[in-house]
Amino acid sequence: MTELVLPNDTNTLNNLMGGRMMHLMDIAAAIAAQKHSNRIVVTASVDNVSFRDPIRLGNVVTLEAQVTRAFSSSMEVHIDVWAEDIPSGTKLKTNEAFFTFVAVDQSGRPIDVPEAVPETTDEIALYEGALRRRQLRLVLAGRMKPSDAAELKALFELT
Repeated sequence: MTELVLPNDTNTLNNLMGGRMMHLMDIAAAIAAQKHSNRIVVTASVDNVSFRDPIRLGNVVTLEAQVTRAFSSSMEVHIDVWAEDIPSGTKLKTNEAFFTFVAVDQSGRPIDVPEAVPETTDEIALYEGALRRRQLRLVLAGRMKPSDAAELKALFELT
């Protein structure tokens, strides 16, 4: 997804507002999840979103979103954000995040989604880390006991 940063999108320093960036990220991630599942999707969670570098007024913002792994009804989506200053010819990765979406039926009930099959080495690495990230999200949300998070325990060699 590509957007142009216009005056209405910026703060008083002429940088893209963080909330507007998160809005764009949510849309791009939702499109990726919807395309993967061919279902209506709703945002379930957003992992840490860090703002590495400001995105300036007039920059072109490109958001690249891909489903990294699908569980029963949920999907993890990874997003990279790039800011490009066309006149200067510079392009910089400014943001990265993981979003989780749940596919739902017309009544809003969770519905199964197809498996995500990684193909490249980068996709395989994201796929393999997805279960750990999922367990961490569930533990932090109070929906899983830390003692039940086998992938996290293995990562930290907890007993």
